Order: sequence, then C-alpha cells, then structure tokens
Amino acid sequence: MFDYLLVGAGLYNAVFAHELTKRGKTCLVIDRRNHIAGNIYTETVSDIHVHKYGAHIFHTSDKAVWEYVHQFAEFNHFVNSPLAVYHDELYNLPFNMNTFSKMWGVRTPDEAKAKIAEQVAELGIAEPKNLEEQALSLVGTDVYTKLVKGYTEKQWGRDCKDLPAFIIRRLPCRFTYNNNYFNDPYQGIPVGGYTAMVEKMFAGAEIRLSTDFFDLIREEPNIAKKIVYTGCIDEYFDYVYGPLHYRSVRFETEELQTADYQGNAVVNYTAREVPYTRIIEHKHFDFGQQPTTVISREYPAEWQPGMEPYYPINDAENNALYARYKALADAQENVIFGGRLGQYRYYDMDKVIRAALDDLQKELGE
Repeated sequence: MFDYLLVGAGLYNAVFAHELTKRGKTCLVIDRRNHIAGNIYTETVSDIHVHKYGAHIFHTSDKAVWEYVHQFAEFNHFVNSPLAVYHDELYNLPFNMNTFSKMWGVRTPDEAKAKIAEQVAELGIAEPKNLEEQALSLVGTDVYTKLVKGYTEKQWGRDCKDLPAFIIRRLPCRFTYNNNYFNDPYQGIPVGGYTAMVEKMFAGAEIRLSTDFFDLIREEPNIAKKIVYTGCIDEYFDYVYGPLHYRSVRFETEELQTADYQGNAVVNYTAREVPYTRIIEHKHFDFGQQPTTVISREYPAEWQPGMEPYYPINDAENNALYARYKALADAQENVIFGGRLGQYRYYDMDKVIRAALDDLQKELGE
C-alpha cells in the first residue's frame, strides 16, 4: 500500500510528489497518457523542444513560486511578444502603441487614447448586452474588428453577439511601446524543456503510464491510503449530474525544411475565415539555431466526451453544475481534488504550483 496515489502526472501532482517524497511518504503516480508532464509535456524533434499541447510560457509575480521552480530547472530569458495577422496586416500584441501606430498612424499615447475614445463615443453603448458590445465599449471599432472579433469567435465557436459580455471583463490597452505580453516580473522557459523539469520533480515516486485510474481502483481498491485526483471531477463521480463543458483544441504539427518559418514564437491569426487561431514556432522559445523548424497550428474545437478537455467554460450554468460536484468532492474523506480538471478552472502554471503548495500545507497541517 502506498501512502498516496497521485492520479495525473501533471504539474499539480509533480509538486505533491516532490513534497511528499521529501517527507518520507510513498507515492504512486499514474497517467492515462504515455508520458509525464500533462499538458506542459515537451518532446524533442530534431533537437527542438516541441510544446505538444500548445505554448506554455512560465510567468509569475509570485517570487516564492519562481524560486521554487528553480530547484528543478534553469530558466532562459524568453519574453512573450506575440504578433497578430489580420488579412495582409501585421500587428503587435498586446494592444500597445506599436499596434495603434500601425493601425492609425498615431505616435503619442494621447492620440491613441483620443482615437479609442472617439470610436467608443460614436457607438454609444451604455449597457453591453453581449460580448461584442462589451468589447466595442472598451476598445472601439477598429481594434475590435481586426484583433478581437474573429479570434474570439474561433475560440468559442460562436458569434460574438451570441456570447455573454462577462467573458471579456477588460481588454487591456497599453499606451507604451512595450511588446511584453505579460506584466509579471518573472518570465521564461525551462532550459531543456518542461518534461525534464517535471521528471526531476517526480524523482523518488513510482510512475505507471498508460494506466487508467478507474481500472486500477477496480483491480486494487486498497492500493493507497489517500488519493490526489487531477482528472475531471465529473468523471470521478460517473457524471451523476451530467458532464461539465469545455473547449478543446486540435493541433497540427509539422517539421519544415527551413531555418525560420515566421520569425516569432507566437503569431495569432485573427480573421475568422482562417480556421486556426495561431501558429507556434517552437524553436523560438529556446532561441534555437537548428537548420529546420517545427510549427504547430491550433484549431479550436467543440469538446465532446472522449476528447481532451482544455478550457473550462466557466459560465453560470457550468459553475452551478461544478458546485454540485464540489459538494460531493468535499464529502470524500480520503480524496484531494486538484488542478485544472479537478477544480474546473483555468490555471496558469504558477497558479497550479501555488494551489498545490497551499493544498499540501492543509493536508500536512504545516
């Protein structure tokens, strides 16, 4: 019997495994997939670290978390500065003075602010009734049409007029010539890739891959004293109240016989008629100089049971459904539910680590 069965070999359970093993606890880690590291898994193709499940850029304002991950990896100085393509126009993201200068020919923050205020005033939207009106009331017509509308409709698979306003609470405009997408002071990519980092975190734990939790528990119901479960919370309870909903993503990855395909790690395609939302060129996360390159196109998809759930849809209906499942989870004495799927929320990597450390503190009474 193990002290803990950790279901899912992602970042949340990597923290649990490291901290529990350090304290002399025995841990068995299982995952349905044939690899560790969950969605931050990186595989090596022609000496390029490929982010198999989409771009993952570590960024945080939590200094303690930044110092924590440095136990397991050295981080490079990558700064996320994505680009956006709208038809034959190229813009910087986030919306900043480079964006506004390209769009309107303005040079100063006051000119840009005046242009946005003018467009917002012309629309006269007092109470936004949907996402489109909410976005228009924040950034005006031009930015919305070229950089928000099509991308958002692809992400959600619905017209912006049919999406609730709360999805976009704010659209930050930065009136400086700074292309750094994140405001966090700490940012980078682990040298050697995320898989190598997570492998160090799991050191000392037993790992079984291509292993289904429900099959294992049927065969060995007493395999562990306690379970840390990071799978889908509704699946754990056999969908007794019905399934929670997600958006999914399909990736098309290919190696190209060129040294540089797009000159940047992340390029968004904001026109709706382009079927993918963005192209990732993986070598740029590591400042690679390899003779070939690997790119991934990301196609948003409507999630169906059996598909990989990526983005929880935290609308009122799904949040209410999750609350019912959480009540069941809270009644489980020997099961901890964690991570993106176990807690039905979108987590950045630093927030996953912080949540795991906080949950561990409660579990261990420290």
